Parts: sequence; C-alpha cells; structure tokens
Amino acid sequence: MKFNTAFCVAGVILLNIAGCLGQLDVCGKARLNTKILGGENATAGSWPWQASIHNLLDGGYFCSGTLINKEWVLTSVGCVLHIRMSNIMIHLGRLTQNGSNPHETSRTVIKVIKHPKYNSLGNDLALLQLSSSVNFTDYIKPVCLAAAGSIFVAGTDSWVTGWGVNEEIKFPDILQEVEAPIVGSIECNDAYGGIITNNLICAGFLNEGEKAPCVGDAGSPLVTRQGSVWIQSGIFIGSHYCGEPGYPALYVRVSEHQDWISNYTSSSKPGFVPYPLILSLTDGGSINLLSFPLALAFSIIPLIILRFF
Repeated sequence: MKFNTAFCVAGVILLNIAGCLGQLDVCGKARLNTKILGGENATAGSWPWQASIHNLLDGGYFCSGTLINKEWVLTSVGCVLHIRMSNIMIHLGRLTQNGSNPHETSRTVIKVIKHPKYNSLGNDLALLQLSSSVNFTDYIKPVCLAAAGSIFVAGTDSWVTGWGVNEEIKFPDILQEVEAPIVGSIECNDAYGGIITNNLICAGFLNEGEKAPCVGDAGSPLVTRQGSVWIQSGIFIGSHYCGEPGYPALYVRVSEHQDWISNYTSSSKPGFVPYPLILSLTDGGSINLLSFPLALAFSIIPLIILRFF
C-alpha cells in the first residue's frame, strides 16, 4: 500500500510537470524584470509577453494582448470585434509607442478565434494567430497561463500592464505597470450588483483611485509571480470609471478557459501552470514545487518515495 501511495505521489508530480511542458521551459520567465513598485513606467524586457495591438489603417495602438506561445496572442474579443483581421498588426518586444524599440518584432494576423459565448462578460476572450512564428528572446517570451482549478485568493499579489489612458487622461508612450492585488468575489460581486460569475476575477485597490487599467487597456494581462514564473490569471475587460474607489477592475478568468485555449493551440500548447502548485502529503505537510527548479523537483521524487517505506 505504501509502495503504491509513493508512486501515486510521484505520479502527481510528474503529471503536474508534464501537463505544463507545452512552453514550461520558457513561459513566464522575465529575466529582466526587476520592478517592485507599480504605477510607473516599465523597463525593456520586464514583461516580455506584452503584445501591442494596432490598426494598420492609421498605425494607432488600440489594445493589448499576451503572447502565449510562438504563434498565438490572447486578448479580449472587444479588441477585435469591429476591426478587419487584415488591418491588425501586433508588435512584440515593444516598450514605447513613439520612441525606438530595438528589441521589437511585428506580425500581422492570419486567424481570429472569438469565444463562441463572447457576449457574456466571462467569455470575452479571443485568440489571434500570428502570420509567422516568433523567436524567443529576453524581450519576447510567452507567459504561463493559470491552469484549470487554479485559486487566486483575495490579496494575492498581482500586476497589470498596458498603454491605456493614465491619470493625466492621455495615452502614455511607455508601457505602464501597476500592482493589482486580487479582490475576493464576494466583495467584487457586492460592488457590481451581483454580475460576478466563476468566469471572472477581480483585482485592484478598493480604497484607492487612479491605480487601475483604463480605456485602451482592454486585453491587458493580469499576472502573478509564483517562484520565478509569472502566471496570467486574467484578461482585462473593464472597470467602473477607470479605478474609482470601491470598484475593482474586471478580468476574464484564464483558468476557466484552459480547454478552449488548448483546443486551438494544439500544435504548440501554451504552458498551463496550476496556482498555487501545492503537493499535499499524508502527514499534512506540503511542498510548493515551483519553489524549486525543474531539475530539483525531479530530484525530490525519490525522497518522497523513501518516506513511505
């Protein structure tokens, strides 16, 4: 019995790791991210999955998105609902909208996949297929996505990034980053009059204004760091008067859409990572696997097996 239990425990570790291997070797790794405080300019390479979505007709920025593998960008349906696919241009590795971006690469879009139930707030997400694959660098990398069953409790440290309207009511040149802790569903539901479903996640500062995504930030990623890996929990879809106190920002909950996303990205699956990735042991102890490098996670498996004998 102990022998079987030990191998079941080891199997859980391997399955959790294998389930994320689509992009696990590269996803969510922001080597140049040294920021601690938010509400200010980002630096080059801080958020290497950030996508800047533009209209080719005038070259103007209108939305954000997230690189999730070498050929797909995740965003909000609202960003692409009223624009022809042939007019969409995506810039990756971009920091400033008007200055030089030496680490940038750009792609047009050859396919737009809208969620079939996008009329519902919690399903407002779309996939954009790039015209050709991108090469990963320190400045261009995919984010890891929250796997099905992930739980982000109230107060979880999170960040949102974008080029949307700032406190000066203008579009900033440089990518902005702001801290946005998770807000509990009950509090959020009370604020928004009962519209919050399991497909939505809320984040922001309930008692502070002007520290939230705004107009132009649709599709922006909400991310949380787990160990050395950044995981996208949400896609920004709106807020009440851009961060008015008492109203957190609303995001589509990524973990609720793992199957849908995987269905269209099967040729190069994104890295889905459970949050928090905790292995519970029989004696009530626990191990957070993402506190360890991948090699170390494998090395602890024999130790776990031994403890059952």
